[in-house]
Amino acid sequence: MKRIIALLPCIMLLLQANLSWGQFNKYFHNKTLRMDYAHCGDSQHDEIYFEELLEEPYWGGSKTNLIDTMFYGNYYLNVYDVASNQLIYSRGYCTLFGEWQTTDEAQTTRRSCSETVIMPFPKNDVRIEISARNKKGKFVKKFEYAVDVDSYFIKKDRRMQYPTFDVHYTGNPAQRVDIVLLPEGYTADEMEQFKADCKRFAEGLFSISPYKERQGQFNIRAVLAPSQESGVDIPGEYIWKNTILNSAFYTFDMERYIMTYDNKNLRDLAANVPYDFIYIIANTQKYGGGAIYNHYGISVSGNQHAAKVYVHEFGHLFLGLGDEYVGGSSYNDMYPKGVEPWEANLTTLVNFDKKWKDMLDKNTPIPTPYDSQNPTKLGVYEGGGYVSKGVYRPRYDCLMNTLSGNDFCPICTRAIKKQIDFYTR
Repeated sequence: MKRIIALLPCIMLLLQANLSWGQFNKYFHNKTLRMDYAHCGDSQHDEIYFEELLEEPYWGGSKTNLIDTMFYGNYYLNVYDVASNQLIYSRGYCTLFGEWQTTDEAQTTRRSCSETVIMPFPKNDVRIEISARNKKGKFVKKFEYAVDVDSYFIKKDRRMQYPTFDVHYTGNPAQRVDIVLLPEGYTADEMEQFKADCKRFAEGLFSISPYKERQGQFNIRAVLAPSQESGVDIPGEYIWKNTILNSAFYTFDMERYIMTYDNKNLRDLAANVPYDFIYIIANTQKYGGGAIYNHYGISVSGNQHAAKVYVHEFGHLFLGLGDEYVGGSSYNDMYPKGVEPWEANLTTLVNFDKKWKDMLDKNTPIPTPYDSQNPTKLGVYEGGGYVSKGVYRPRYDCLMNTLSGNDFCPICTRAIKKQIDFYTR
């Protein structure tokens, strides 16, 4: 009897998985529908304009957790079956345009960025909706588009086909966190170096808990796509390179912030393998990096801090962990007063009950003063999200704060484990 009781959780999980896979097979094919769109506006206004639909050959996402229950991100994709009006797929995400809206430039300039949402390819007509958080943190619908899945305007051309390389492969993409690594600024003669740098990425990621203990739930593949020239753009030093993804330092005029606006090439390259998350490795010695939740991440290959930068930036990309440091950005009002951040590791105390209050000792003072005798004490430390006042972090230091340590705080660790489970169960 005890043995039967012990097996009940496993039996329930198996039944739940079978039901969820049945939902996937009811509504979707095992390939990807990609929608590219233009996101335009300034600091106060934005609009979304449809560009194109593409069919891609692989689906790398979960076939069980089709509805995103994390509510991370500043934008939300919702996909509805037209016939039944049932929500059949959703995901939260952030974008480079959304970050740009908080800069000084956005107060005087209007611009456009190309963006993408992906979903498993529907078997029947669907309605795509994109919502954005308003100033109060509530989601408001910004865009709607009806998809005729039999339309001959859905493009099927494979635009950028290249060989691929398995860096770390452990099994079925539907039950793994699938990372695709893209090369930036590696020439054809440097592809072996790119492969070695990919292995360093994997070693760096899996050297830190909880990734170390969960590496069997990850696949990492690389696309071997050479650039015409070696290196990347450094506008502040008047260095310009002809590269496959057109990445550059000085994004938003922040020297170490290296990003790309070339979204279409990014997605075309990623489509060579099944993927959940896109990460670019840039061929340069200069220190820098960047990542945006469920959009893409990038860091440099040659810097001495590369391994820890990989782990830090992947925290942004994988589950939207917030930066816990003060300063170092050009953002304005990233975390408005009176609004609880959606990031798992930051709070304004507006709704702290939903953050890490459950993990605090009941006698912990809020805010928590730094204790040199207990520097890893879990608390509520003022300073985070680039500002010194009004935003709080869980521990005095963490890999989402500085690179001086070698671990995540318990709050980040819990959130990472939860996200791994979401993508693999």
